[in-house]
Amino acid sequence: MAKEPVRVLVTGAAGQIGYALVPMIARGIMLGADQPVILHMLDIPPAAEALNGVKMELIDAAFPLLKGVVATTDAVEGCTGVNVAVMVGGFPRKEGMERKDVMSKNVSIYKSQAAALEKHAAPNCKVLVVANPANTNALILKEFAPSIPEKNITCLTRLDHNRALGQISERLSVPVSDVKNVIIWGNHSSTQYPDVNHAKVQTSSGEKPVRELVKNDEWLNGEFITTVQQRGAAIIKARKLSSALSAASSACDHIRDWVLGTPEGTFVSMGVYSDGSYNVPSGLIYSFPVTCRNGEWSIVQGLPIDEVSRKKMDLTAEELKEEKDLAYSCLS
Repeated sequence: MAKEPVRVLVTGAAGQIGYALVPMIARGIMLGADQPVILHMLDIPPAAEALNGVKMELIDAAFPLLKGVVATTDAVEGCTGVNVAVMVGGFPRKEGMERKDVMSKNVSIYKSQAAALEKHAAPNCKVLVVANPANTNALILKEFAPSIPEKNITCLTRLDHNRALGQISERLSVPVSDVKNVIIWGNHSSTQYPDVNHAKVQTSSGEKPVRELVKNDEWLNGEFITTVQQRGAAIIKARKLSSALSAASSACDHIRDWVLGTPEGTFVSMGVYSDGSYNVPSGLIYSFPVTCRNGEWSIVQGLPIDEVSRKKMDLTAEELKEEKDLAYSCLS
């Protein structure tokens, strides 16, 4: 039996992440090679012509799994009936802008998009926020879409997770598919904590801890962490544009694992609504290690946390509390 198509919304679809993401979704990279999709692409009115160009290209690519395309600047039309929503659209920080100005713009965007999803999305719609500040944008969306279960609202830290896997893979000259269980704790910002204390590498003699194989704590506790934290800035410096291909690919990874499940013995990083696990304050969208089964994520429990990790985890939680306060001050 052919599967019913899944409706996937991409906001900011005419932008460069959107342009990298929509063909991946249409090819089955996000939801599987046997899952038909209907793409809903939403963008702002000034981008309408470019958005139509993307629609033309999707038609021209003749993707077998793509059963329909909605390209619109109307949030209601964009959100109607969607099962998965990938929120890429946001207001980027421009030179000379204060954090509060950027936050204020994004608060108003996410407040209005939350209202449209709340009223028009399919029941049990899964939401992934990509646009920065991703954790806090997701929190605002949660506040203004109370009928969407809080466990269905997440933000993207899989890009940071994949960057961490990539750095270990390069350092050890092993395939990235042999590295697993790095963790990104906290905010998708330069305060995030990339943690390798639980990470493993598949070797010819079984799984070995990353620390044991790297044999260089100075690098793991220093340059490795800063490289992952600042990788986005390094890519902007090199490309003169922000990371799009890797962001789109990790958004697919995030949704695919959430919907189809994580492999046995493997955990991934997702920004989710904190329940107080690991003494992280509840009421924040914070990146945790999770496993996924049957379309639900669960925080991995009981991992030992050393003193150095604790400090870094608390530091990024502090920043998230400040962002939350700033966002709420924009609302009043």
